[in-house]
Amino acid sequence: MSRRVSGQAHGVMAVVPGALVAAVLVAVPVMLVAVPAVPVPYAPTGAGVVVSPAEPASLPGLVDLVVRRLVLADAVAAAKFGGGGPISDPARERELLDSVAALSAGLGLDPEAGVRFFRAQIEASKVVQRGLHARWRAHPALRPRETPDLATEVRPRLDLLTPRLLRLLKQTAPDRGCRTRLALARRAAGTRARLDGLHRDALRLALAPVCWPAEGAKPEIE
Repeated sequence: MSRRVSGQAHGVMAVVPGALVAAVLVAVPVMLVAVPAVPVPYAPTGAGVVVSPAEPASLPGLVDLVVRRLVLADAVAAAKFGGGGPISDPARERELLDSVAALSAGLGLDPEAGVRFFRAQIEASKVVQRGLHARWRAHPALRPRETPDLATEVRPRLDLLTPRLLRLLKQTAPDRGCRTRLALARRAAGTRARLDGLHRDALRLALAPVCWPAEGAKPEIE
């Protein structure tokens, strides 16, 4: 039976330094997320996330789908928190990246670009998970009331998004205006999804490879 993680979204949470965003383009490091002393509720169910059924071949369409995947990090965090599992899962990550490389090749997308993009998705998800675990340890009243099943409930939903994200990534070619359009799409998507500060910072990290290597390989960090 499917279960949900409860919560509401507003407020400003952890800050991911711009240097970490740039690092995703080469080798993604392990990151720590600072959590404020005063708890701020969040929205694990992703209320407000809007993705067009037609999935337009556009940068906004890609950003919306990235938001949808990022929101699922809340359920992943709840599953691992309740089950005592570690946030990092190297075997699962390698399995996902191998699958991404194969899917990318089949779609006509450079496998290196697909893998780079999904490394960022993995690290952005872990930023959210670390932030939520720290928050829940510090403020037990905010802990999720139920624990979703990671293998049967959460991961299948993540896996369904993988080929859709790769198709949109292939259709979103970087150009000289990419960073500006990406920033606008990111802010609009964050507003629609009512993301809090923690999730907005993770979203910036998740989108860092999108405009690479356009504009001199400078990551979108503003």
